[in-house]
Formats: sequence, structure tokens, C-alpha cells
Amino acid sequence: MKDTIGRTSLSLGLTFGLLLTTSLLADALVREGRLRSVAGMWLHIWIVLAVAGLVQTLCGNAMVSSLVALGLVAMLALVSNAKNAMLGEPLVFSDLALVAAVFRHPQFYLSALQTWQLAALVAGAAGLLALLAWQFVAAILPHLSGLAVLVTALLTIRISLMLPSWRGLALVPDARADLARHGLLASLLLYWWRWRASEDPAPCAFSVLAPATAELVVVVQCESFADPSELFGDPALALPCLAMARGDAWVHGRLLVPGFGAYTNRTEYGVIFGRDEDVLGFRRYDPFLTALGEASHALPARLARAGWRSLFVHPHDLGFYSRDTIMPAAGFAEMVGPDAFCMPAKGEHRYVPDAAIAGVIMERARSAAGPIFIHAVTIENHGPWPADSNGHRFTAYLRLVAKGDAMLARLTSEIAALRRPAILLFYGDHRPSISGLVDPGGDRDTPYVLLRFGADGALIRGSGQPRDLSPAQLHHLLADTITA
Repeated sequence: MKDTIGRTSLSLGLTFGLLLTTSLLADALVREGRLRSVAGMWLHIWIVLAVAGLVQTLCGNAMVSSLVALGLVAMLALVSNAKNAMLGEPLVFSDLALVAAVFRHPQFYLSALQTWQLAALVAGAAGLLALLAWQFVAAILPHLSGLAVLVTALLTIRISLMLPSWRGLALVPDARADLARHGLLASLLLYWWRWRASEDPAPCAFSVLAPATAELVVVVQCESFADPSELFGDPALALPCLAMARGDAWVHGRLLVPGFGAYTNRTEYGVIFGRDEDVLGFRRYDPFLTALGEASHALPARLARAGWRSLFVHPHDLGFYSRDTIMPAAGFAEMVGPDAFCMPAKGEHRYVPDAAIAGVIMERARSAAGPIFIHAVTIENHGPWPADSNGHRFTAYLRLVAKGDAMLARLTSEIAALRRPAILLFYGDHRPSISGLVDPGGDRDTPYVLLRFGADGALIRGSGQPRDLSPAQLHHLLADTITA
């Protein structure tokens, strides 16, 4: 019996030793790679051992467990590199909360991977599952050994995070720097740990003061809406309706969005909830994960306390980012989702057109009996944007962004025709990621225009001077304008 335990322990030690060495080499392949900190490598080692221990507890095979753990490290490195190349940001802990969404909406995520990368992930996952089934061990001792490794690893990680050498790591969000300093796995763990310790803000008791000077407020977050003349450096590509709206605006300027090419929810959160990244801390990477604890700060909730009715309009799965739960808590009395739209037929648009969303907005605005706030999130211009027959990669984007521009013109015209005090806020959620044409690393801003309409439908112009604002600052500008 002792000989069996001794051989098992030696085999386990050699296998896991090889695993840890190879996994550290895999971590070095992550972009922003450099010599990792000792504290980061320590956490990396125990995270890998925890994964290997968990798999061995299930299958009883140390070699297979090591391969699964190493495969996980390699997969995370590959995904992080692909994300960095497309969005200018490495993998962060909150991305792991979206694993289920990858299967529900694969088109949003798999486009970030090259064909060979996707094929490698699929083949690797299938191979590992087959290996797990083929190499399952019936004897109980290897399973108990795996459980011992898992428990030891988890306890070591927990104790380490309480010690001075780790308590002071990654106290301020800087994903790229911390990944380079501590490694991918350690950064994922540290950021999750800091996020978990964050607290909800004190409830907001302030309403948008009544009486308001507006009776109708329409906010449109337009998918990937940016000025092509700025994106592609050609003044001839300027959007005509956007240019006209800028000239007529109460306020306009650059919206300093927190992400590039994705993360619609970050901009959406800032405009609705009005809390900036400096106060969000580690919640900034996916503020919707904690938004329920901040619902009283949302503009619809503040408007509701002054007698307003709010509608949230989005023609896509409202369960995505848990909008179906978050938005009602944030004060939206009605959710207008995909059921309110005729979905595109095969061979037509990929997503519900902006024109259809404009139609629903105006239908609800015309029928409103009292002050109403309508916040719409469009999706027609969602990427990817494939090259045309001539190999031009910007043609599809130009065609779709023009639909958003036309939506802006239509809403401006039809709101004016209502002849009631109103506000229209129109902005882009982020710039498009079009490889080789619009890459991360440069400017990230998108345009916004805030239009005010008098009781006669005439536009009330502001100073004409552009103002650069964060999404949270735009929230406060909108709230102030409602009562200005």
C-alpha cells in the first residue's frame, strides 16, 4: 500500500511539475509579456494546480488533468491575444461572466478570432473531452489525490491573498500593466478579488427636479456610430445629417467612450447611471454585473420620482447583459424588445434596422399622455463588416452608418413636428473595429449631439462650441438640460 502511494505521489509530482513549467511558458506568450513578478507566478502556479486538481478529482488521471489545465492556460492566452488585437484590451475577469453569452450569441465573439484560432479552439476542446472519457480511472485513490491538490491549492490562494505581499497588488485598475507585471491568470484572479470587495454606493434620493422644461426626452445609443471622415481621414465621407445636427445642437462634441470596438454596456451604463470610471473602480470592466445595487442613480429612476414614464427599446435579446432585470430596476416602466419588431427575413438585414426602431420611438412618443423618457439601443450597424467584391472593407460600414445618420435626421424632423418641448440625445456607443482600417490604439471617441426643441417645435441652439464629455458627464448634462 505504501509503495502504491509512493509511486502515485512521485508520478503526480513529476506530472504537475512539468505542467507548471509548461504553463508558465504558455503565459509568457500573452501579449504585454515580460518577466512576471514572483507574486504573480506564485498565484499562477496555484491556480493551475487548482484546475488540474479539480479535473483529476473528476477523472482520476493526472496526465489528462495536466493537459486540460495546460489547454485552459493556452486557450486563455489565445483569446486574450485575439481580444487585444481587435479591441486593444486583454482578457479581464468580467469576460468570463460572458461564457454563456458566447453560446447564445456566437456572432458577437467568434468574429474576433481568425479561422485557425477558432479551429484550434474547437479541435482542442473536442480532443480534451474525448481524452477525459477515454482515460477515466475507476480507482478511488487518484481521485482523492486530485481532491487533496484542489483543496491545498484553494487554501494556499486564499491565504496568499491575505498576506502583505499580495494585499498590495493591483489596487488600481490598469489591466494592461497588471497583465504585463503579474501574468494573465494572476491578473484575472486579482481583479476578480478586488471587484468582489467593492461596495454599492449610497442610494440616490434626488429626483430630476420638477417642473421640467421638456415633456419628451429621446435618447438613442447608435451601434458603432462614428464619423467616417474622422475614421478614414476623408472629409468627403462626412455624414450630412450629423453635420447638420451639430450646427443645430444645444450641445455637441466628442463622447469619450471607455472602450473600443465593443462593450456597448460600458457606454450605456455611463449615460443611464451617471457614474464615472474613477468611482466604479474594478466595476468599470462590466458595470452591468453590479448595476442592480446602483439602480437608484439611474436617470429613469430619478425621473420616475418626478412623475415621468420611461421606456427602454432594444430589438435584441433583452437577457443579454441581463438588461431584462437591470433596466426595470433602473426605473424603466416598459421594456420594448424584439417582440415589438418584425425580424429581418433571411437574406435581408442581419439585425433589426434603425428605421424600424425610429418608427417605434415615434409611435410611442406620439401616443404618450404625459412626460415620457425613451432610451433606445440600436443594433443594425453591428460588425463584422465584410469586404465587398472589390476588396474594400469600409463599404459595408459606410452603408450601415448612413442608416444611423438617416435615423438622426428622421427623429429630428418628426420630434419637431410634435410641437412640444423635447430633447433628443443621439450618440455612438464605440468606434468600429475594422482590422487594418480602424484599429485600437488611436482615438476612441464617438460623436454626440443633444438637440432641444421648443413648444413650437423649433430647435433651440446653444453656443456652438463643442464639449468633450464622458458618458457619465453626458448623463448629468442631459439631466440638467431637462430642467434648464
